[in-house]
Amino acid sequence: MSEETFHQNGAEEEQLVSLGGMYEDYFLDYASYVILERAVPSIIDGLKPVQRRIMHAMKTTDDGRYHKVANIIGNTMQYHPHGDAAIGDALVNLGQKGLLIDPQGNWGDTRTGDRAAASRYIEARLTKFALDVLFNPQTTDWQLSYDGRKKEPIALPSKFPLLLAQGVEGIAVGLSTKILPHNFIELIKASIKLLEGKKVKIYPDFETGGMIDVSEYNAGKRGGKVKVRAKIEQRDKKYLVIKELPYGVTTTNLVESILKANDKGKIKIKKVTDNTAAEVELLVELATGVSPDLTMDALYAFSNCEISISTNACIIIDDKPHFLNVEDILRMCTEQTKELLRLELEIKKAELEEKWHFASLEKIFIQERIYREIEECETWEAVIETIDQALKRYIATPADPLKGASDQRLLLKRNITEEDITRLTEIKIKRISKYNAFKADEQIANLEAELEEVKHNLANLVDFAIAFFENILSKYGKGRERKTEITTFDSIDKTQVVSNNVKLYANHKEGFVGFGLKKDEFIAECSDIDDVIVFLRDGTFQVTRIAEKTFIGKNIIHVDVWKKGDERTTYNLVYLDGKTGTSYIKRFNVKAITRDKAYPITKGNPRSKILYFTSNPNGESEVINIQLSQGCKAKKKVFDFDFGEIAIKGRTSQGNILTKYPVRKVSQVSVGKSTLGAQKIWMDEASGRLNTDERGVLVGDFDTGDMILAIYKDGSYELTDFELTNRYEIKDLMLIQKLDKAGVITAVHYDGHKKWTMVKRFQIETASQNQRFKFISDHRSSSLLFVSTEPSTKIEYSYREKNEKIEKDIQLDDFIDVKGWKALGNRLEERKISGIKLLEIPKTEPTPKTGDTIEFEINKGQGELF
Repeated sequence: MSEETFHQNGAEEEQLVSLGGMYEDYFLDYASYVILERAVPSIIDGLKPVQRRIMHAMKTTDDGRYHKVANIIGNTMQYHPHGDAAIGDALVNLGQKGLLIDPQGNWGDTRTGDRAAASRYIEARLTKFALDVLFNPQTTDWQLSYDGRKKEPIALPSKFPLLLAQGVEGIAVGLSTKILPHNFIELIKASIKLLEGKKVKIYPDFETGGMIDVSEYNAGKRGGKVKVRAKIEQRDKKYLVIKELPYGVTTTNLVESILKANDKGKIKIKKVTDNTAAEVELLVELATGVSPDLTMDALYAFSNCEISISTNACIIIDDKPHFLNVEDILRMCTEQTKELLRLELEIKKAELEEKWHFASLEKIFIQERIYREIEECETWEAVIETIDQALKRYIATPADPLKGASDQRLLLKRNITEEDITRLTEIKIKRISKYNAFKADEQIANLEAELEEVKHNLANLVDFAIAFFENILSKYGKGRERKTEITTFDSIDKTQVVSNNVKLYANHKEGFVGFGLKKDEFIAECSDIDDVIVFLRDGTFQVTRIAEKTFIGKNIIHVDVWKKGDERTTYNLVYLDGKTGTSYIKRFNVKAITRDKAYPITKGNPRSKILYFTSNPNGESEVINIQLSQGCKAKKKVFDFDFGEIAIKGRTSQGNILTKYPVRKVSQVSVGKSTLGAQKIWMDEASGRLNTDERGVLVGDFDTGDMILAIYKDGSYELTDFELTNRYEIKDLMLIQKLDKAGVITAVHYDGHKKWTMVKRFQIETASQNQRFKFISDHRSSSLLFVSTEPSTKIEYSYREKNEKIEKDIQLDDFIDVKGWKALGNRLEERKISGIKLLEIPKTEPTPKTGDTIEFEINKGQGELF
């Protein structure tokens, strides 16, 4: 063979395949396989292929008893072409949901993250619910298994929205799905509403309980999300108890996240104890002096006590992935259930008609003694022909309905087939001889009644479907009530609840700030996520994230923790413009900035400098004294100026001209009230937190130096400032308002020592903040019954004496004078009273002048003229 011929043959044998072609063919085939056969569930039964094969394998071996999980896995491998580990994990996952599989043994715990025991030690069987709603060979479409040896269902005929009840999560090639579980009872009720033509809304529900915020759920579509929280209760001032978990969070990783937040200084706790047994219980012991309320918010902000879950409802419809919302999925599942019920009724109708047909044939064959007509027949064909001719006269037709039959019930409703005749010839002589016509008529009547019922259900399919769902609810709904509370979460500002885990220091001369400069000046306690604002003598400022040590610039004049959007903190400034020599005065806020960027607060000219600067947390004004240089030509070289006379503007404004002459000294004369006006403060009645967003009840208008008065049911009061970080325990609170230092508090209380009901009136004499003062006796039975800060108070009360209800009213400010806050007060009754009501006191009318006519009511009677 020549060399040329060899090369030609070699070229013919080699087939070049481009990489692009391989990618297009192989990768897309693989992606399609993973999407359809591994990760994404079908709309028909809500199951992934491995789950469907597990259920089918369990059905084929179902005998009502438990089977070893190892055997179930082995049976499933006849249908599933992947390893036993994948089957085992999917089986345990189904069993832990408790809807389709009844588990026995140690199946692990989704709350703690404990794994199930080995498959050889645990058992399972199908639940009665699964047998009722998931299987029907007559309505199932079948296909060959992967090796062609077995038949497996393409999809199980599910008559329940399993996809929404169980939830699903899967990651495929190029897409994923995440459908959260919903409540069993709510799904059934929603399906009934859909059948009635009503609109529905459904929301997730989790076995772990907890709380959920569905404000951004977006019906489970792509882009939607929910926030879920643990349920945290305050046991006392030292302990918080976590009793319910967020979905997908175990006690193990929740404890780890709390300890991690504590190690980073975000929260301050002593330890976390996991006491989980039949119920979840995580006991969080707080550090000394730490607020339980702030710690609760910090747990939500910095640990897995609150997590966000994104939704992405993707399902397979007609072998293609579709993105829908949960209401659409429920609507399709409900329609599918109705269609399956219709199909089952059609099948049952056909079966009943067949039973009726053969029972009628048998009766005619025996009662009319047709079997005797075949005695002379010599061939099988002759027998068939004879019986066929004899029975034809009993087939009902519109033209001749009776056709010689002695009883209308004997009329047949369809033509007779050879198979029918063959079955008649197989009737034994013993049965013919003992044939009971009465029982035959009774059987045919029962079949006709059943047939009428089926026809009625078909004609009223919607009502039948509703009855089906109601039956499922009554049989299996007990104990499946909603466990997750639907609520709306307040957004938690992390900077407001984070513990002060570092201290801010500053070296003013060298220009350094940070929490590592412990030898320099202490500024404030803060957290490691706070921002720091720094003003320099050269007329610039900068905001930076707190760090161990950061250089800002030399000659620092002010350092503090900065809060974004702060509209109250106002900076009062006098500066010298380096270009013109003019001194300017201005007031400004710093609400928003870019971190680590230097901003000028002067006109930005070289040699400009700060002459006077103060930071005022509540926009306080102040009066300053300005002394000009002695050698200047100004007639008035010393004068005062009030910052309250100029408006608060942005940081970029140049300000007002203070003087064009050289300034020798600027000093403070006095500090005034806030020029921003009093700040309206509300308290959220759900969370007990103060706010300025008009949520809850108005506490009052607060200015510099004002305080909040809180009176509690245990007979104590507390004075606090009006910081928005304050939070009050709603269940213990009896009164909250702005403190009136001259006001009088009127209290009715029960004294446990004397067993008397007492009245006292007193004024607040203490000045300490954030400390409770008990103004009733400390006996455990003592309690505060009523409190008021009205200047004139009249009440109605009642008590029982010798089985008789006694009602009285009294003017309390006439009953007792104002005394010290520690005084017990005067006795009202020698028993505990109840039903205290505040009575409205009629306003005193002015005395009429001569010639005036005034009309008013007396005791709700007619007006009287004067």
